Amino acid sequence: MPELPEVEVVRRGLVSWVRGRTITSVDVLDPRSIRRHALGAGDFAGNLEGARVVDVVRRGKFLWLPLEEAAAVHPRTDTADGIPVHAVEGNARPPVALMAHLGMSGQLLMQDSAVPDEKHLKIRLRLSPAEGMPEQLRFVDQRIFGGLFVTSLVPTADGGPGGLGESPAPLIAEEAAHIARDPLDPHFSFDSFYRRLRIRKTGLKRALLDQGLVSGIGNIYADEALWRARLHYARPTDTLRRSEALRVIDAARDVMLDALDAGGTSFDSLYVNVNGASGYFDRSLNAYGRESQECRRCAAAGIVSLMKREQFMNRSSYTCPVCQPRPRNGRW
Repeated sequence: MPELPEVEVVRRGLVSWVRGRTITSVDVLDPRSIRRHALGAGDFAGNLEGARVVDVVRRGKFLWLPLEEAAAVHPRTDTADGIPVHAVEGNARPPVALMAHLGMSGQLLMQDSAVPDEKHLKIRLRLSPAEGMPEQLRFVDQRIFGGLFVTSLVPTADGGPGGLGESPAPLIAEEAAHIARDPLDPHFSFDSFYRRLRIRKTGLKRALLDQGLVSGIGNIYADEALWRARLHYARPTDTLRRSEALRVIDAARDVMLDALDAGGTSFDSLYVNVNGASGYFDRSLNAYGRESQECRRCAAAGIVSLMKREQFMNRSSYTCPVCQPRPRNGRW
């Protein structure tokens, strides 16, 4: 599944192509890809057609496109005097956004209309003309775990921007309101993170994967951050010193920035950016997927140490037994 750097690569690409443009028409080619939009294809299209994309915002792995004037496209007139329900005082409809869930294989691709449809094309959005820009935003999904849906935007709990965007408002997609800020978010609070981390009484990697504590860190980047920070995934969180917690957050931020520079991590053709290009950060991984290979840090110091792979929460964790020793009182 794409992790934060991969979703941020997509966000940055989308900003260049869709911000400020109007959605002129919508084709839902596979209803399964809008299953999270409970009111169906007609309502999905009705909320989007005529709406202008204001921004592209991300928090953690969540991605959404705030929309302008979407509520006025197909207004409901089920009040007694026929006034649209969203216009009645006390019934103002909240702002909405197009939410994208990439799942295991979802791709958002910008394409010219002359480009043949992809084999696994699920949804097509046609956009208002813009010089030198593709006319269509296509959602392609081979495994159909992802999808698009329209959601309400709600005020953020801390009054800050909802996420990382070009001009983010203090609003967040309802489905993302429960998750914490991520280490790349300028409004991320290390002090708040550390206070909550210390009372978790769990293993460090399990805490890093808790999106309610810190968002956007998935299995790959957790292993990479822990390797850089020289900490084992089973280290009890209530024993972490402030300097150690800061070290692992700084490592997580650095490894994700490095991944962004490389265009993300692509192990196959399922993850691509909006131009269809794969990232290549997988070539720079120091821990993940390197079972039985030399630890690069130890090798540089003249020490022979082979990376280990262990089962962790139905996944795998990769560590160096020398520079990331397992704590005697470790927790999963």
